[in-house]
Amino acid sequence: MDDMENWPEVEKAASGKRRELVLQDQPVDERISSNGGLPSAIYSLTLLNYLEVSQCPSLTEIHEDIQKLTNLTSLILCRNKIASVPNGVLGHLKSLKVLDLSVNDLSVLPEGIAQLKELNTLNVSCNRLEVLPQGLSQCTKLSTINISKNRITAFPDDLYSEKLDLLSSVVASDNSIGQLSGDVNKLSALKVLDMSNNKLSEIPSELSDCSKLKEINFKGNKLHDKRLEKMVNGCQTKSILEYLRGKGKGKQAEDGGGGDIDTGKRQQQRKKKGKMADKEEQEVEELNKMVVRVLHVSEAPAALTVTVSAAVKDVRPYLVCCVVRGMNLHSGNALKRFLVAQTKLHDDLCGKRTVATIATHDVQLLKAPLVYDVKPPTQLKIVSLGRKELTAVELIRQLQLEADELRKQKKRQNVTGLHKYLQILQGKEQYPCLVDAEGHVISFPPITNSEKTKIKKTTKELFLEVTSATSLQTCKDIMDALIVKMAELNKFTSEHREEEAGAGGSDGEGAGPQEESSSELIIQQVRTLDQDGNLKVAYPSKTDFSNDVGSNLTVIW
Repeated sequence: MDDMENWPEVEKAASGKRRELVLQDQPVDERISSNGGLPSAIYSLTLLNYLEVSQCPSLTEIHEDIQKLTNLTSLILCRNKIASVPNGVLGHLKSLKVLDLSVNDLSVLPEGIAQLKELNTLNVSCNRLEVLPQGLSQCTKLSTINISKNRITAFPDDLYSEKLDLLSSVVASDNSIGQLSGDVNKLSALKVLDMSNNKLSEIPSELSDCSKLKEINFKGNKLHDKRLEKMVNGCQTKSILEYLRGKGKGKQAEDGGGGDIDTGKRQQQRKKKGKMADKEEQEVEELNKMVVRVLHVSEAPAALTVTVSAAVKDVRPYLVCCVVRGMNLHSGNALKRFLVAQTKLHDDLCGKRTVATIATHDVQLLKAPLVYDVKPPTQLKIVSLGRKELTAVELIRQLQLEADELRKQKKRQNVTGLHKYLQILQGKEQYPCLVDAEGHVISFPPITNSEKTKIKKTTKELFLEVTSATSLQTCKDIMDALIVKMAELNKFTSEHREEEAGAGGSDGEGAGPQEESSSELIIQQVRTLDQDGNLKVAYPSKTDFSNDVGSNLTVIW
């Protein structure tokens, strides 16, 4: 029998007739281990709408009694070690809208998922799945599916269904999928499709019929069509869809032949070949615009350096930094696009900041030299973005209160913003921070930057930092990806400067056509040193940008 004194959260939820229960992290994991699983009393909390049990490696299975929680609308069981789900159990949760089984050890999903008629979000990423269950087309309210980082070789046939007319996001990256069916055009609401790092050799022309498609990613696939592969590596969604549309028309022309129009067809084909040649030349020119020039430390005697304290070793030991010039943030929505891209990197490559964290600063507002150090939570003070100066303890307490309020307002869905990163620091006695020459904390990873060094539309030089508790190579890979994304955004801004000219507004004429005409970025190396002044790392080095992430980038050393 469960000792309820060890489960105050469950007892509180029961006595207060609460509709939300969150259990996570090491203290809960230890109790699960000693108890042999979750306490049976949980399954009597039939009023629950929201149940989350996360980051508990001792949780290896879902108990069949979970089917008693028929009022659940959100079931979050992520970052555990769940290896099995009893068949038919989940099918009893008829009200379920959000199911998150990501980062577990699942090799198969139960067929019962297909019975969840209210389901709108399914996240089973980072498991060991080889197939998806048939019947997903019965979940007609599905809006988002994330199956990334599994071993899946194909989509089930009924995923390409007109019944799924609300399905707007499919993330299937890092699998072994060998084919995308032309029936993908039946997904009329599709806006986001990520098929990167699979085994595709072709992209069906029918994809261009998805009229709402805004974002596609096919990087990391060995496509037969090398021109298309080049466009894919450049992340040019609009160009890719136009190209696929053209291929589709070409197929139609070939299939609809007739003797009386052979001459006309040949003329059309000659014109088409000429246009394709011109387009290929234009694409090469566009890709050549994605240039970064590295400025070596020896070429900039006053280059920034960062001293790394030995104390960070046990907290968040890895750091790489650099300075970027030439990033156009003043035109139209350029700054907004950059911030959105940074958020996406945090959610994807950075694993919601659990793998690494990116911070950006205005170089003109930095007071060098900088020190990467640790401070106790009560002594770390920062003017975080959009807030007054607070200690880390006060800031986290404030964020936790806001998170609780958000859950109530949003009817107990997952919280967003900074609130979802608080658990990363739980149990830490020291917090990492980047400190300037005046002793001000300008960065508190993985939570926030300082308002003092916040980038704006007028920012001309950016100081970039990536920190991680995983490895130095992780920091470098994330920084590579960030700079490639900045080059892509800068190219986009440069190419669309005329339509955005009026949007610059208050930035004045100082940011004229001459300044916008080049999308080249200059990356100035930044060295990180140990406390004795010995070099730890200089970024970028000639070994960086060598993987696929920089394949569409020209680096001048």
